[in-house]
Amino acid sequence: MVDFTCLKPPPRLRTPIPKFIEHIKLGGCFDTDAIEFMSKAVVASGMGDETYFPPSLHLIPPDATHANAVDEARTLLFPTLDELFAKTSVSPSAVGVLVVNCSGFCPSPSLAAMVANHYRMPSDVRAFNLSGMGCSAGVVGVDVARNILVTHPTTISYAIVISTEVITVGWYNGTDHSKLLLNCTFRNGCSAVLLTNRRDVAASTPSRYRLLRLVRTNLIANDESYRSGYREEDDEGITGFNVGRRVGGAFEEVLRAHLVTLGVSVLPWREKLRFATAFLLSLLNNFRSGGDGSNSNLVPNFGTAAEHFCLPTTWAPMIRRLGRGIGLGEEQMEAAIMTYHRFGNQSAASLWYQLAYHEAKGVVRKGDKVWQLGVGTGLKVNSVVWERVGVDEDDEDDVAGVGRDGKSARPVQRRGPWMDCIHRYPV
Repeated sequence: MVDFTCLKPPPRLRTPIPKFIEHIKLGGCFDTDAIEFMSKAVVASGMGDETYFPPSLHLIPPDATHANAVDEARTLLFPTLDELFAKTSVSPSAVGVLVVNCSGFCPSPSLAAMVANHYRMPSDVRAFNLSGMGCSAGVVGVDVARNILVTHPTTISYAIVISTEVITVGWYNGTDHSKLLLNCTFRNGCSAVLLTNRRDVAASTPSRYRLLRLVRTNLIANDESYRSGYREEDDEGITGFNVGRRVGGAFEEVLRAHLVTLGVSVLPWREKLRFATAFLLSLLNNFRSGGDGSNSNLVPNFGTAAEHFCLPTTWAPMIRRLGRGIGLGEEQMEAAIMTYHRFGNQSAASLWYQLAYHEAKGVVRKGDKVWQLGVGTGLKVNSVVWERVGVDEDDEDDVAGVGRDGKSARPVQRRGPWMDCIHRYPV
């Protein structure tokens, strides 16, 4: 990975919780029960008052038209890519692979075509548009780009993966509680990542991370899992995204299978030995007590797999539940919880805002591993593990970051979208 960028939307799009609650009351779309449900949900989720809505959702009532969705996409994609090209000094004409993932909005021409047209990319650029892949689509995009870079080592040098969510079209005006959650949690954001397959290119444009491991697991063949998150019409014909009641059980099943595959390659041998010993002792004790020999609650400590973690930003209580389930402490979950507080759920882009948080705190050292874990509809669980491979010259010139004790920490690596607020976190 040569570099990445994350968009910080303009202040005029800020959506404090009191404003959100006021707008759903004045919009005329929701009954009293729906308003009360959303008001409680957004407060309980752990979201702060500095998240962002697109202009269309600041109107009363919201104006969720196709034209406004296209405008939202432009305001997300182009500033993010402008920053990436400026930071890396890479020309759009040098990009051989373009992957754009946006789960809920799939216009024609596609978002990938919109980007390629705007930047006048070459006619042989491999452009891919991923939709409906959920919050784990960023890892899917990296996988697509990686495969092409590996199979075209001499003809393609650069790939870009863009992750965003156009929430204008995701706004739900009905009263079904299972479809109202996305109104409460999803907010604007966009990330762009520049990848390369050539060491000589990396030498002229210093790379920040090296891809160590990428694992994808799904439970799509299971009907219950497949229907756990589903876009459909309610009884009144209003389209919304339904979060199934049994999504928790299906998620635990696919996550368990995913961690088994991932753990073989990322866990240190000491943790593997510790877990194997504990597992055998558990089996022995279980047999002695007359049990069936199973122990589904015993899992390795995945907190030893990496130094830094980027988790699904569903909402704060769910982040903590997932983190504790894989052996993470509060400090290791900090980036995910604080990203949700500051920016909300930005779908697949959230993983990159968390990496930006780690970098803004100045805690990512050369040789450190970063684990990005994404969860998407289907269900699917995807992971990518990066290794920090270099510190560019600008890092040493940055101002000192703020440590947990409030004192000067190591020099920060980059501020990014956290530039004006990192000193206030964690909260």
